[in-house]
Amino acid sequence: MELPKFGNIKHPGRWLIALMAAGVLGTAAVAGVTSRRRGSEVNLEELTVEVDAADVTVRIEATGEVQPIQRVNLSPKTQGRLEQLYVEQGDEVSQGEVVAVMENDELASQLAQAEARLDRARARLAERENGPRIEEIERARSSVSQAESRLASAEANLAQLEAGNRPEDIAEAEAALTRARSSIREAESRMTLAQADVRRNEQLYQDGAISRQDLDRAQDEARRAQAAVEQAQAAALEAQRRLERLRSGSRSEEIDRARAEVNSARADVSQAQSQLEELLTGTRPETLAQAMADVMEAEAQVRFAEIQLEDTRVRAPFSGIITQRYADEGAFVTPATSASAVSSATSTSVVALARGLEVLAKVPEADISQIKPGQSVEIVADAFPDEVFMGEVELIAPEAVVERDVTLFQVRLRIVSGLDQLRSGMNVDLTFLGDRLANALVLPTVAIVSRAGETGVLVPDEDNRPQFQAVTLGPTLGNQIQVLDGLEDGDRVFLELPQGENLDDILGRNE
Repeated sequence: MELPKFGNIKHPGRWLIALMAAGVLGTAAVAGVTSRRRGSEVNLEELTVEVDAADVTVRIEATGEVQPIQRVNLSPKTQGRLEQLYVEQGDEVSQGEVVAVMENDELASQLAQAEARLDRARARLAERENGPRIEEIERARSSVSQAESRLASAEANLAQLEAGNRPEDIAEAEAALTRARSSIREAESRMTLAQADVRRNEQLYQDGAISRQDLDRAQDEARRAQAAVEQAQAAALEAQRRLERLRSGSRSEEIDRARAEVNSARADVSQAQSQLEELLTGTRPETLAQAMADVMEAEAQVRFAEIQLEDTRVRAPFSGIITQRYADEGAFVTPATSASAVSSATSTSVVALARGLEVLAKVPEADISQIKPGQSVEIVADAFPDEVFMGEVELIAPEAVVERDVTLFQVRLRIVSGLDQLRSGMNVDLTFLGDRLANALVLPTVAIVSRAGETGVLVPDEDNRPQFQAVTLGPTLGNQIQVLDGLEDGDRVFLELPQGENLDDILGRNE
């Protein structure tokens, strides 16, 4: 296109002005476009971070609680009333030490009886084993003679009853009755004199003529005289009855009673002779065996009574510290399992016993593969936030637990340092120190994004705009995470989005 010549223009001044205005407007437009391009440039130094290769240590974070290595609630084996409690909260006890005793008076008495029966059984066994002594044989012979004498007397009495009463027997009975009545009169005469003597001495005692001892002697004589009268009257009554029996003849029941006495006497003779023969011939094997069995039975009864008495004593199953006291002396306590882990006071426990301290950690399922026995652990207690204690993995639970829909594994930690400061029940934060990774690519965890279930990061494209890049991740290292694939050393990833950019839009245009 040819520009117009000023000579052919009717009004050249106006055209000049128009051209100058157009130039000014064009210059302004070019300047505006240049300015907008400079404002839209992305400052990668501020919005991104460089992926670095470094030597790092895997660190797995978890929480836990300090607890005793071993803890039990101690209970009696039998219910009863607590008689004595020997410990207080905080006391140290040794394994087997008695910490409490239940009431056991009745059981102690039963043990004493069982021990007495055992002593008798052992004495009988010793007697059977040693054989009879000479004096025992003599006593047995004397018993035989006495039994034979009683038998002869019983047989003679029976024969007399069966033969009837002779006149001379009646005459003898009458004479005995006469003698008894005469004795009564004599005794009554002595009693009368003694009573008169008492009255006389009582007056003399009141007058002060005799001592109290003289009066007591007179009163004692009167009492003996009274007893003699009563005895003579009883003898006379028996003589009267015997005379009446003789005059009336023997009754059938008297003969039956005499025959029974004869049979009893014969049995006594037979038993006495058998005992004498046993002593003379020695102890038979079956008798010795019976004595041994009696001893064994008595020993078993003693052991049973000892066990029952021992069950009233509450002993410490291991050495440790009394952490809780649930019962006082006089309280009624019932049996419960000694393995109970209940931490509140109940009527089934006397005290709680604990040994040592450990940490029970709860590790998420995703991290449990990186936990190994012997692994070092940093421990930070809420009570000591500025101190780091050390621990060591001792045991990993073979079975998971689910808490609030989260699968966790319990890990027991041995406390290496801080035992003198940590207390049972304290909450702690844990850091498990894992493998040392050489030249590992790491980046901040906040740089990780997800698109349709795929994990990745945002990296600059050729225009420095964010675009999605899929990556394969390794373990988390505190606030950083290892990248196994998808990035290289020196790559940059976005931590913040450029002004005007939206994450959903970025992920959407990269699909």
